[in-house]
Amino acid sequence: MSEKNNRPQRQGMGGPGSMMMGGAKAKDFKGSMKRLASYLSDYKFKIGTVIIFAIGSATFGIFGPKLLGRATTKIFEGVMGKMVDSSIGIDFSYISGILLTLVVLYGLSSLFSYIQGYIMAGVSMQVSYNMRKQISKKMNRMPFKYFDDTNHGEVLSRITNDVDTVSQTLNQSMTQIITSFTTVVGVLVMMITISGWMTLVALTIIPVSMLLVMMIVKQSQKHFKEQQKQLGHVNGHIEEVFSGHVIVKAFNAEAKSIETFDEFNDNLYGTAWKAQFLSSLMMPIMTIVGNIGYVAVCVLGGTLAAKNAIEVGDIQAFIQYVRNFTQPIAQLANISNVLQQTVASAERVFEFLDEEEELVETDQPVKAIDVKGHVQFENVHFGYKADQTIINDFSVEIRPGQRVAIVGPTGAGKTTMVKLLMRFYDVDSGQIKLDGHDIRKFTRSDLRDQFGMVLQDTWLYNASIMENIRYGRLDASDDEVIEAAKAAHVDSFVHTLPGGYDMLLNEDASNVSQGQKQLITIARAILSNPVLMILDEATSSVDTRTEVQIQNAMLNLMKNRTSFIIAHRLSTIRDADQILVMNHGDIVEQGTHLELLDNDGFYADLYNSQFEK
Repeated sequence: MSEKNNRPQRQGMGGPGSMMMGGAKAKDFKGSMKRLASYLSDYKFKIGTVIIFAIGSATFGIFGPKLLGRATTKIFEGVMGKMVDSSIGIDFSYISGILLTLVVLYGLSSLFSYIQGYIMAGVSMQVSYNMRKQISKKMNRMPFKYFDDTNHGEVLSRITNDVDTVSQTLNQSMTQIITSFTTVVGVLVMMITISGWMTLVALTIIPVSMLLVMMIVKQSQKHFKEQQKQLGHVNGHIEEVFSGHVIVKAFNAEAKSIETFDEFNDNLYGTAWKAQFLSSLMMPIMTIVGNIGYVAVCVLGGTLAAKNAIEVGDIQAFIQYVRNFTQPIAQLANISNVLQQTVASAERVFEFLDEEEELVETDQPVKAIDVKGHVQFENVHFGYKADQTIINDFSVEIRPGQRVAIVGPTGAGKTTMVKLLMRFYDVDSGQIKLDGHDIRKFTRSDLRDQFGMVLQDTWLYNASIMENIRYGRLDASDDEVIEAAKAAHVDSFVHTLPGGYDMLLNEDASNVSQGQKQLITIARAILSNPVLMILDEATSSVDTRTEVQIQNAMLNLMKNRTSFIIAHRLSTIRDADQILVMNHGDIVEQGTHLELLDNDGFYADLYNSQFEK
């Protein structure tokens, strides 16, 4: 079976201003948004509380500048009065009252902000927790075909990056939308109550700022997109070089690697410089436009104050409101783009959750009790695609305890037979029987409990050797683990390692040899005590001496078990009770090693070709 080697282009993080860029767009924004809202329906009370506290926080903050304006007016009146009459002074008791009120208002605003932030953090974490839980359960219900056809990085991206994006938006942007909207409306009302003319002047700043920002964003956006593309090239090249550094050094390709990196790095530098320069222009331009607006407001405010149309403190309050008005508008504009990316991420999660699942288990499953290991393939036909049959009318009977070797050239269908036996895939027609029962009559869990598996590609995780072996049967005692390790010849080398059974295997288990890895996986299979055993190229990547040791361990593993051995090295399966020779999905020969050699057929050609000089 062919594997997909296509790898998604890795994207780096955007720089400053990257949030202004157009991100991924949802295919069905309305539908995905509605479905995302359904995830929040269980938290209606909490979200309602958040909305109330967010509005309260924004509202308490809005009154601050107005009160400060009154204090400013009172100070101004006191100073001007002192110049006319020395007995007149500043009313500090009035100002103290205002300051005390401000402390209470800003304190309540901060408290409400903290409460709504605390509640929303809990909601967003719970939503992301539930999403990841659903994805994890979904992965266990997905057919094997999905993972064969889909890049693993794509699946990981959905369970990590996409869920994180949704979580962060709920945690930050949702409350920001509420507070920003409340602030914009509240500040606009307060500005109008101070002066309609000043409000009109202040509002003219917004379209001018937005127009200039849009012009910059239009130019910088294409550079940011190119920056992401070039950053992906750089990251991809670095990963390839470091993961294959042995090959790079073996072929003296360091100079070529550096040349390629320099080319990617130069391209990244050029586009990133343009993107960062253009995005850095936004704040100075907005500041300049804002300062011009402040000047206009001050001039108009001074004129109105001179005519006693407004008080001096109102000018100070109005300037604060102008600043408070433009900031939430910019936040709302930014959030609208973030929301697009969030819904797109949520949509990708929903697409995964909606993927077709494995066929439903049978309603009345056969109980896997006292399984003997009698296996029958009866007229099995199978293809990974409907129009491409790989297994053609495959029939064979394996008696309990037999060791059956499956051999043949690459692509003959050897591993496919194992996948069918384990029900990673279901046959298109015909049937596979275990102890006389169609394997589709068993639950997948019960069926797979009867099998142990040792593959060519060893899988060990970042834990101790003891725990890696215990993975075969999680409730096994330490003594049972050690007994399995002795049967697999792990005990003979484990004491030479620092920490022995407690030694932690690193992420890729590179602190033990390939042969030692294989022996550990055999010990794991022995510990699981299966009725049937599958050995898929278990000795193909080790030296001859280690191969002998592994074969001895495998003999212990296969003792009194129905065993299926897939091997390219035909010397390793000479003692098999039966050898099935496959080619193009069919059994072309079967028999013992000596019988097949005497036939001088396809098997004899394969066998002799491995010993030709």
